[in-house]
Amino acid sequence: MSVSEVVPRRAIALVSGGLDSMLAVKVMQDQGIEVEGVNFYTGFCVEGHTHAIREKDKGKDKRNNALWVAEMLGIKLHIIDISEEYKDVVLNPKHGYGAHMNPCLDCKIFMVGKANLMLNKARDLAADKGFDFIVTGEVIGQRPKSQRKQTLPMIARESGAEDRLLRPLCAKNMEPTLPEREGWVDRDKLHDFHGRNRKPQMALAKHFGLDDYAQPAGGCCFLTNETYSKKLVDLWQARDKRDYELDDIMLLKVGRHIRPRSHFKLIVSREAGENAFLDGYRYLFTSMHTVSHKGPLALIDGKLESADEEALAASIVARYSQGRSAEAVTVEIRSPDGVCKQVTVPPMPIDAVLPEWHVGDV
Repeated sequence: MSVSEVVPRRAIALVSGGLDSMLAVKVMQDQGIEVEGVNFYTGFCVEGHTHAIREKDKGKDKRNNALWVAEMLGIKLHIIDISEEYKDVVLNPKHGYGAHMNPCLDCKIFMVGKANLMLNKARDLAADKGFDFIVTGEVIGQRPKSQRKQTLPMIARESGAEDRLLRPLCAKNMEPTLPEREGWVDRDKLHDFHGRNRKPQMALAKHFGLDDYAQPAGGCCFLTNETYSKKLVDLWQARDKRDYELDDIMLLKVGRHIRPRSHFKLIVSREAGENAFLDGYRYLFTSMHTVSHKGPLALIDGKLESADEEALAASIVARYSQGRSAEAVTVEIRSPDGVCKQVTVPPMPIDAVLPEWHVGDV
C-alpha cells in the first residue's frame, strides 16, 4: 500500500468541554488522526444549569462547552445520556468518594469503559473504519484522586480499554501505549505535562492558536461541591434511602434549601430566574408564594402534617418576601392538583430561621 493509500487511524475522545480535552483532540489532529468526540451526561454537570437560570450569572457564558469545542475543532460529537445507569457509580463507588460526594475514580473508569464499548462496537460494525483507540485529556497529578500516576493505569485496566487508552498530554510520563508502539501516533510529538500547573496547557493552546476556552473552576461536576454534596446527603437522610431521580438532583442546584423539620424542607427561590425554574415543578410539589407582597416561590419537598407546620412554612416564605418587615403577609398554598388556599402569617424574624435549618450554605 502506498503512503497515499494509508488508511488514517481514528480515535474517539472524551470531550468535557475543558481545555485539556480540547488540547488532547488537537494534538491528535495535528498528527493526522481522525477524531470523534463523546460527551456523557450524568445529570450532575455544572455547565449551563445555574448559569442559564440565575440573574447573577447573566454575564457568564451559557454555551455548552463540549458542543462548542467540537465545533471549533471540526469534529463530530456524540452526546450520550447516562444519568440512569450512572446512579450506581454515585451510590456504590468501588473506590470511594473524594473530598465530598464525588466518585471521581469510579466515574473515570465508567466513562472510559463506555467509550471502550463504543470503540469495540464501531470496530466490529465498520472494520477498518471503526475507532482504533481512545483519547482523554487526563494529566498526571492534576486531580488528587483520579489523576495520580498510580490510578491512571488502573483506569485503563478496569475500564477494559487497556493500552488502547492514550493520554496525549502526559503520555511521555507513562509506558508507551498500543497507538505509540504501532506507530499510529508519534510519541515524540506527545507531551509530558504533570501537576496542577496550567501554564504548559496555556502555552500549547497559544501554539495552536486557541485563545478562547473554558477556564478551570475546580471541575465540571456538582458532586465536587461541598454545599451540593451536603444537600444530596440531606436528601438521602430525609427519605431514609440512598437513591435519587433526575428531578431531585436538578432541584438541588437551585434555591435556598431550608429544613425546619426532618420530614419536610422548603426550596425557596432567590430571584426571578429561579422562580421561573421552580414554577415548572408546581404540578409535582405543594408550592407557596406570597400574594400580598412580591416574593419568592417555594416548593415543599415532603409533607406538611399539621396547620402549625403549614403556618411555619408560610412564615419562612414570608420572611424572604418584600413583606419581611410587615406585621402580616398573605401566602397562597397550592397543591399539586391545583387546589389553592391562602393563609396570613407574620414573617419569621431572621434570627428565628435557625442556621441548622439551612442545608448547605445560608
